Amino acid sequence: MLAAGCRPTPVDPRSVLPADALVYLETRDLGEAIRAVTDDSSFHEAAATVPDLRAIDGIRLGIAVTGFETIEQPVTEENSILTFQPRFVAVAETGFYTFQVNSFVEERLGGFINETYGGGTVLETSEKHGGRYYTWTAEDGRKAYSLVLGSAIFFGNDETAIEKALAVRTGELPSMTSNPKVTSGDRLALGYVAADGIAQIATIAGVAMAKRSSEESEVQTFIARVLPELLRNSMRELTWTSVKTGGCVEDTYNIALNPEVAAIFAETLVPSGTREGAVAVPSSAESVTRYDLRDPRIAWRSVLLTAPKLTDRASGSILLAFGASTFEPYGIDDPEAFLSGIGPVIHTVKLDDAGERMLIIATVNDEAAIRKGLGEEFDFGKAPEVVGQARSWPSRDGSLLASINGSTLTVGDAEGARGMLNAARATTQKTCGGQFEASTAAAATQAQDTITAGFIADVLSTRKSENVRTYSLTETRFHRNGIDRTTTSNFGLIGTIISQFAAE
Repeated sequence: MLAAGCRPTPVDPRSVLPADALVYLETRDLGEAIRAVTDDSSFHEAAATVPDLRAIDGIRLGIAVTGFETIEQPVTEENSILTFQPRFVAVAETGFYTFQVNSFVEERLGGFINETYGGGTVLETSEKHGGRYYTWTAEDGRKAYSLVLGSAIFFGNDETAIEKALAVRTGELPSMTSNPKVTSGDRLALGYVAADGIAQIATIAGVAMAKRSSEESEVQTFIARVLPELLRNSMRELTWTSVKTGGCVEDTYNIALNPEVAAIFAETLVPSGTREGAVAVPSSAESVTRYDLRDPRIAWRSVLLTAPKLTDRASGSILLAFGASTFEPYGIDDPEAFLSGIGPVIHTVKLDDAGERMLIIATVNDEAAIRKGLGEEFDFGKAPEVVGQARSWPSRDGSLLASINGSTLTVGDAEGARGMLNAARATTQKTCGGQFEASTAAAATQAQDTITAGFIADVLSTRKSENVRTYSLTETRFHRNGIDRTTTSNFGLIGTIISQFAAE
């Protein structure tokens, strides 16, 4: 009874984290959030054991990213690798006694930091800021910091971020509780990305995409400059919530857009409401996306013409000129002509992880317009290959195939298009989150994954099985304020974050 009376006053992480954080994440019960992952049957299939999470039940955790640090690591005299390190402070309210919290920090958290930094870290402790302060220094100079105040742990890789949280605690700076977008509710976790956060993440995304796009330095420079500009000028802020529903995890992303952009998309990216039966695709397909658009040609034109408004005139002209390259994997030269010849429901199939083998499946409304859209890549003057009722025309180099079977068009990767004649499954099977074809969204994607379950098992347990398959359904809707995107999957974003800690 005496010990219970000395239990420290709990701290709400939200009340001590800065309101101007670029990115904010929180869970009101860490055990419940992780258990949503470990309770899934796919985790049981992949992992040898299920971890006991009772020790973290009820722990409240908040994380604030206060900035990003760019680190350049030379590889050769001419090349280097850029990495981006978030500067953050995390606050965990454990509900434990102070001596228990100190023991956890010294043994468990210290061991994790030492392993993360490759061993050899040196720990220094002191009495500071009214609690016990810890500093870990790695052999390469990297540092991590922690402060124990009562039953709360302040932790981060940036000492100034911890000091900023302490200034919030004393009332010198406003806290995240003042942000109306950071609300409460019955959910696993929530997140918020501010406009400044979007701007900095956009810069990182631009560099990453530029490196993957081309070996040409001019192309890389263009993408690294223009993509961040497009994202900064179109997106205002983002909120994320995660809930457990129907045995799956549902992640909802609300993206606030530039009002002009949001108004255009709300008018042009409108579902037709057309209901069509399931489309059979090869069972090995990585993903299938169903677009339901009242007018596909107008929808494409609105996206194409909006992008140049978000950058300078010269860059906008280049974007317009290269917009059609989006359709190159399908062998389409004239997107507008092609889109005017097909029905409102369009399926795109990603046959491989790299996205190099793609298919489009659509209803034929105007075969002449479709042929015009496909252009010189296909020789429609030659007699088609005939298999049953299907007429097919290979591209001149044989890598692509356009096939019309009754009123259904399939165009793209030649092997995949031929495989459609003997497709092994329909798109509605084995989807976590409901019927794919029943979605009323402007865009819906069904995907499968054989990697994530194993990585999560590596982090939380020991891997028992390889290639455990999981499924997801993502629906995207456009409205006057922006975009609502919902993904229902086995593990959710929480599982994806956990998988990032896997050694591989």
